[in-house]
This record gives sequence, C-alpha cells and structure tokens, in this order.
Amino acid sequence: MRLFNTLSNSIEEFKPIEENKVKMYVCGPTVYDYPHLGHARCYITWDMLYRYLKFLGYDVKYCRNITDVDDKILKKAKEENTTAEVISKRYYEIFSESMKKLNVLKPDIEPFATKTLGEMISIIKDLIKNDYAYEVQGDVYFRVKRFKDYGKLSKQPIEDLVAGARVEASSIKEDVLDFALWKKDEETGYPSPWGKGRPGWHIECSAMSRKYLAKQIDIHAGGADLIFPHHENEIAQSECANGCKFVNYWLHNGFVTINKEKMSKSLKNFVTIDDLLNNYDANTVRLFILTNHYRMPVEFSDTALEGAKAGWKRIQTAANQALKFISGRDNVIDISDSDELKDFKVAMDNDLNTSKALAVIFEAATCANKAVSQKDMISAKKYASILLKLTDVMGFNIEKEKLSEEELQIRLETILDKMDFLTDEDKNLKGYSLMEKIIEYRNNARKDKNWAVADKVRNSLDSVSIILKDTKDSTLWEEK
Repeated sequence: MRLFNTLSNSIEEFKPIEENKVKMYVCGPTVYDYPHLGHARCYITWDMLYRYLKFLGYDVKYCRNITDVDDKILKKAKEENTTAEVISKRYYEIFSESMKKLNVLKPDIEPFATKTLGEMISIIKDLIKNDYAYEVQGDVYFRVKRFKDYGKLSKQPIEDLVAGARVEASSIKEDVLDFALWKKDEETGYPSPWGKGRPGWHIECSAMSRKYLAKQIDIHAGGADLIFPHHENEIAQSECANGCKFVNYWLHNGFVTINKEKMSKSLKNFVTIDDLLNNYDANTVRLFILTNHYRMPVEFSDTALEGAKAGWKRIQTAANQALKFISGRDNVIDISDSDELKDFKVAMDNDLNTSKALAVIFEAATCANKAVSQKDMISAKKYASILLKLTDVMGFNIEKEKLSEEELQIRLETILDKMDFLTDEDKNLKGYSLMEKIIEYRNNARKDKNWAVADKVRNSLDSVSIILKDTKDSTLWEEK
C-alpha cells in the first residue's frame, strides 16, 4: 500500500514500525457544538482507512481523542451558565450518536483530554528540564527556535513564520513564535506544578498519543487545517520530549467547501450531520464523500448528494436483487481470488483511490443485474458476494429492501387472528403502522417478562417470513 505523506510531500510505500501492526492516531473533535459535514468527511475518511488496514490483515490500534477542555467549551459554558463538564458531556454524546448513524466504527481507544492531564504535565516537566520550555507567571511556553526542524511538516521556514507573526505588545513570551503548553486559569483550571491552569491544545494530542499508543507511531491523520499550527506543534513538543521521531506517515484530508469556502463553525456556513441525515441516508453521505479523493476538497451541494443518492440506490438494488435470486446471504461465496477484488485492492493501495475502487463496485452492480436478468446463478452468486464484501470494506451497509406497504399488509392479514392481544382499533392499522404496533406489544411483553406473548409474536411473524432483530436501542424487522 502506498500513501501520500504530508511530511515528505510524496507518495510512499507504507511500512509499519512493527510487522503486521499499525498504531494510528486521529485528532478527534472538540465537543462544544453539533458535528457538521466537515467532521463527517474527516471521520468517514479515516474510518475507511481503519477498515481497509484491517481488511489487509493488519492488527490496528486506532486512537481518536476527545478534547473536553478548551477555550470554546468554557465560552459555551459561560454563555449557558453551566459547567464545561456539562457542555462537553452533552456534545460528546451527540457526536457519538452522529458517528453511529454514519456507520463510523468506534476507535479502539477514545481518550478524554481531562483524563490524561498527568501525562501532559509529565511531558511539560521534561520539556522544561531540557530547556525546550519555560514558565512565566503560571503559563508555560515551548521555545520554538530550540527545535531546528520546526516548520518541516507545513514547509514554512522559521524566517517566514517570524515575518508573518503578529506581535503582541503585552506578550510575556520570550519569542513571538513560542506556543502555550499550559495556560494559567485560577477559576476553572486544574492543579499543576505551575499553579491552577489547563493544557494548551497541542500538548493534549502528544500526551494521549504517547500514553495510549507509543512514543513513535505509524500514522497520524486529520483535516488539512490541522497541519499548521496543530500538527507542526505536536511534532516539535513530542520529538523534543521523547527524543525520537514522532510519526512516520502524516495523512490529511481535504476540506468540505460551500461556494468554494471551507465549511466551518467560525464562518457559520456549516450543515450539521443531523440536518444532513434528515434528507439523506448514511450510505448516500459516505458515497458523496468517498467519490472524491480524500486529499481533494469536496464541494457541498444538493445536486452532488442527489447524485450520490441515485448511485447508492443503484448499488443496493443490484445487491438485493442478486441476493434474492440466490436465496439470501447464506449463499455468498469466497471472492478472494476474483479479478474484481484485485482491481479494488490496486485502487485502494494507490493512496486510497476510492473513486476507482467505487468504479469496481458499480461495475459489479451492472454485472449482478445482468446475471439476474439472464438467470445465471453462478455469476449472480459471484457478484452478490463482491458487492457485499467490497461495500463492507468501505464502510457501507447494504440493508435488505423492506417489503412494500401492500406486501407487508397481505402477510400480516394472514396472522392477525393469532394476535388476540391487539384491539380492533389496532387491527385497523395498515402496513408499517400495524407492524410498529405489533413490535410495541412484543417489547412491552418482554419488559413485563411475559415471554409467552413475546414468543408468540416472533413465531407468528416468522411463519410469514418476517424476522425480528433486537438491538440495544430498538427492534428491527426484515424479510427472510
């Protein structure tokens, strides 16, 4: 596999530090507001990489942090007359639910900044001891010019940075480029050797990466807006504290833009994930994002999303028709030697060329339709299997097509006489509404430990080829 490394500004062969093991860190959200499409682009991209690395057989340890102490969180808390803990907990839960809706896998490790303060303080103490940092009036700053390689990620020479820096007349820093490792905060801060305060943003990721992964890791990823100063500063403080190279491969995804401007909260031109999912399903959003190469900007528009919606419908319909023809998912076959899988891997191994990988999937959908129309069982099994496997690797979720209202009504009518616990009013409901009522009665029976009624409902539905699936939050149904 070859990946574009921002550090070398070139595509490189990926070679992990330890054979067959990958340590991967992605900068997570600062939880103070609703996540938007820009977040979806970032975390879907790296979710796809995480899935693909595991598909290739790597033992991946994926860490994505949560920044739950920050100026923006404190500002929000003050506006709402509450605490930073209340704000961060609320928006972390919203973020987590949004990721779940988008079918983004949870990382192996999801540490909170406030739970890693000891590691941050330890790194800062080491930096002070080795003269890379200094304390002044309760603040601690990193001496940028002591790190000779500063600017190597963003390709910005020190001279240019100095020329472009804004000089503050009241600054207590030794140098205009020095950045905060610890900020004095006597009101809401945490205890430290330098008095009550809170960490600078950059030190958080260095500390969490070191604590939960290692001093040196394989992959560090995030949005292109983090290259400078965040990732540049991470490199400086980590390499000075650890005495070794911090990251081997720096990966960055492009922006989501609206009218050619970056989507961001500061510009107030963002679309929340919840708003987006009110109009488009998660597969459509993922297709919209992955149709474009991860390093390129993506222009948000309803036209593009409608195109992705049509594209996903084409894939899902082809897969479901082929699966129905071969009598279900139990009849899929091994496709590890297929030319299509090889083509898919060639595309993905070339710096995650998802547009070419998707082209393989669309071609498989065309072949699946052809196989079904020609009643070619062997080909139908092959292409149904290819569609299921490749879409899963990219994080899509091919759901079974639900019965139409009319088809569902016909099946339910044949078992209504067994549903003696339903009222006459309930039985006058139609299709999906009637199904919801039946599931509601069964769930109530389960809560009351009335297993006889619960089993009766399940068995009755099973007799008309409708199966129930109980999840943590709800009960779903589908055709056998």
